[in-house]
Amino acid sequence: MKGFDYSSDNLYFVTICVQDRICCFGSVISMESLIGTGRDLSVHNSDAINSDAINSDAINSDAMNSGAMNSGGMNSDAMNSDAMNSDEIIKKMELNEFGKIVYDRIIWLEEQYQYVVLHNFVVMPNHVHVIIEIDRLKLKGMEGTACELSVPIKIKSLSSLIGAFKTTSSKLIHESGNVKFAWQRSFHDHIIRNEKSYLNIFNYIDSNPENWQADTFFESY
Repeated sequence: MKGFDYSSDNLYFVTICVQDRICCFGSVISMESLIGTGRDLSVHNSDAINSDAINSDAINSDAMNSGAMNSGGMNSDAMNSDAMNSDEIIKKMELNEFGKIVYDRIIWLEEQYQYVVLHNFVVMPNHVHVIIEIDRLKLKGMEGTACELSVPIKIKSLSSLIGAFKTTSSKLIHESGNVKFAWQRSFHDHIIRNEKSYLNIFNYIDSNPENWQADTFFESY
């Protein structure tokens, strides 16, 4: 958002895509009744996209709301042997070597920068969703830190943080053998301003593997 201070204390929803939507982080696996052979639902080729492909309107409250996950939907009658048959599909993301690097680099952001808090994230075959918070209060009263010694710690902007993630993850992926790997140049961000938006986005991230085939980034072979 033009004129906004992206180093300010806020919650941000960030989406980062692989260049050309190439699926290289693993597969969404479809499991029947939690057992049996998983089916690979990932894809490997596409046309390039721009950051406008995702916008806050695409994450609507009807598609992702906490009410859809209420306890009333699960009663003893519903959980009978007929409901839990081989037709029930459970999907999960299975990370490969490169996907695990990306996963670890997201965790690294919180470890590297004391003012960063990760609330939720998912690594998908060709993109990443993350809720990331910048919180200066985490720097106060930290024993043995530069902050305690009255040496100011510069807070990186959201763009700088994502840049650090992209640079370090790309380097490790290249070293692991995927020398052509590249992130899309830009990334999409959305400032989370209230609890309802937070819960909708949190649930959207959790349900991403389940909804992979209907996802904006899904591509057929």
